[in-house]
Amino acid sequence: MKTPVLTFFNNKGGVGKTSLIYHLAWMYSSQHKRVVVVDLDPQANLTAAFLHEDKIEQLWEQQKLGSTIYHCVKPLTKVGDIEEPILQNVSPDLYLIPGDVELSGFEDALAGEWPKGMDDNNLYRPMRMLSSFWQVMQMASKKVKADLILVDIGPNLGAINRSVLIATDHVVIPLGADLYSLQGLKNLGPTLRSWESLWKKRLDNWTDSTESKANPEFKLPKGKMEAIGYVCQQHSVRLDRPVKAYEKWVNQIPEVYRRAVLNQQNPETMKQADDPLCLATIKHYRSLIPMGQEHRKPIFNLTSADGAIGSHANAVQDAKRDFQELALKILNKMNCHDSERQERSP
Repeated sequence: MKTPVLTFFNNKGGVGKTSLIYHLAWMYSSQHKRVVVVDLDPQANLTAAFLHEDKIEQLWEQQKLGSTIYHCVKPLTKVGDIEEPILQNVSPDLYLIPGDVELSGFEDALAGEWPKGMDDNNLYRPMRMLSSFWQVMQMASKKVKADLILVDIGPNLGAINRSVLIATDHVVIPLGADLYSLQGLKNLGPTLRSWESLWKKRLDNWTDSTESKANPEFKLPKGKMEAIGYVCQQHSVRLDRPVKAYEKWVNQIPEVYRRAVLNQQNPETMKQADDPLCLATIKHYRSLIPMGQEHRKPIFNLTSADGAIGSHANAVQDAKRDFQELALKILNKMNCHDSERQERSP
């Protein structure tokens, strides 16, 4: 039984994705669910949220095999094989596979192996490369007996993200209330369906190959990448962007999501506030965010000693409740999708 992989993805940046993953990882671990977090964004912002700069500098300078996600897969670019990840134990039930700015150098290697996945022979190497992120994730999960794998990736539709998405069971799409998020959503849905279809062809090609029979122990991800819903950033009131401007974009999200991601031809019209596919509206939490960054902890763990007093203390409790609800809703959606899939299976 492989550990489920949940990826947070939008090819438009600036939608609060990394902060969302960071807080959900802490929330799940506080609920005694063992979590492996994987930073597959070459900018490595999630790694910077979990680890002190001195530790990151040490990891990047030493370049020890397995120390970052890049140094787990780098040997594949030569004659080596995947290295087992060296996990950073952030808390008793929270583990991190650190990101690496050098990961962007793996992009071309993955792009070159994608067409080779449809060759008539010599399939093992390209399939090993294309599934390498999934292999590393599952190695890490097995190592610590994880319940869930959370993944952060960059805002693009490149080869790295394609390999991450084929390793993904469930996708949550963070959105902003603006034109750019909506346009990103329109691009994202068809891309996910295309990647899923193309990966299935490669899986079928692998299954029919002689190499598959010669390597029965070699497992591959299913590439399900099922979208379970979206989260939307709460707008802030600015003099040059009145509330009505935000509402214009927010209330288009349900229809665009259903058309682009779920491929529904005539979706029901509704407001975002009434949409069951909206997992949450993420608040800004104002000054709690920089306070949490200063003390290197999630905002719902801030205390009076950290400066969370008065209205801040109330906001901390609100944030705790909000993330508890979101964490539970995501798990319920994942379980619901898994049950529906099992019912559809022959």
